[in-house]
Amino acid sequence: MSTQAPGAPAARRLLRDRTGGNRVTNIELFFDLVYVFAVTQLSHNLVQHPTVRSALQSALLLAMVWLAWAYTTWVTNWMDPERLEVRLLLVVLALLSLAMSAALPRAFDDLGWVVGASYAVQQVGRSVFMVVALRGPLQRNFERILAWCTVSGALAVAGGLVGGHARELLWLLAVCIDVAGGLTGFATPFLGRSRTADWTIAGGHFAERCQGFILIAIGESIVIIGATLSTLSATRHITGATVAAFVVSFAGSVALWWLYFDRSAGASAEVIESSDDPGRIARTAYHLVHPLMVAGIIVTAAGDEKILTSPSSSAPASSAWMILGGPALFLAGHAAFKFVVWRVVPWTRLAGIAVLALLALAVPVLPEIALAACAAAVVAVVAALDRVGVPTRPRRSP
Repeated sequence: MSTQAPGAPAARRLLRDRTGGNRVTNIELFFDLVYVFAVTQLSHNLVQHPTVRSALQSALLLAMVWLAWAYTTWVTNWMDPERLEVRLLLVVLALLSLAMSAALPRAFDDLGWVVGASYAVQQVGRSVFMVVALRGPLQRNFERILAWCTVSGALAVAGGLVGGHARELLWLLAVCIDVAGGLTGFATPFLGRSRTADWTIAGGHFAERCQGFILIAIGESIVIIGATLSTLSATRHITGATVAAFVVSFAGSVALWWLYFDRSAGASAEVIESSDDPGRIARTAYHLVHPLMVAGIIVTAAGDEKILTSPSSSAPASSAWMILGGPALFLAGHAAFKFVVWRVVPWTRLAGIAVLALLALAVPVLPEIALAACAAAVVAVVAALDRVGVPTRPRRSP
């Protein structure tokens, strides 16, 4: 006699078939398109409001955007996006993400309720879908996730309904709860806690999805460079300084791409794919560390727009922290990524951060374009040093 729970065959039907590989599907790529817009919104917000408070608010919004995307990525690692039910889930989540992205510039003004509600419905609704669709250990895992997301969702909605610092505090608490949930195995009274070893993910697919988000962010920086130059050409004569700023900005984006994709991306995908506990690597190296690199790219893109509009002027503090801080944040994120995956101290990244910090001393005398060129050169040198002995051999266990 079969002991399968009712509905188990239907649940299996929605799961990915792991025998034929785990490629990223077209509907997943379609879902990601919404986040191109989200990244653009965050970058423009930094350019328009280059203050410390605005930067912290943008970081908080990026955390919410990233968590909404990352939680969905975990789901599509288990569920088959080619199935109608899963595809419709992604379409609904994309719609909610688009509404959330559109409201980001006014998230701390009159559209906070849109951001809070969109975030909450995504986190809770996605978890409800998984609890209904799954059976067995994964279902129990998402019952725990649902409990945590219900709390974070309530805080997100409440934050959207209040104003001032209360909104910031409630949204920060919502983000902290969703991050802490993963770190604690979503420990829940009467339901226990999950182990990363139970998160039977396809490591290669998860790595590819996160690499795709890095490409989204870098692609957004390319769009900003081209769009800014196009706007300038329509309103004023293009000078040699503007062309030089265009080249420097593009070189900076290439350097970021090269540092991440030349060696680390492929090698780290091999590590997680061959690991006995891919869930642990995915949780730390990808889920928690990658948004630091995304933040670095966003800040760098904002700096690119600044230098394109005034390439010959001395760099004011409002521009210098973007021009130097973006690459420094990216290097810090990549250093943490390499440490988590390979358990090596990435001295070249740390040295690059130190050089960028020293460049801050030259801010009063260097024009913005020179400062950006130096920052791009630092990242390029760090990437080049990977070719002369930085460990990239995959380890066999987390």
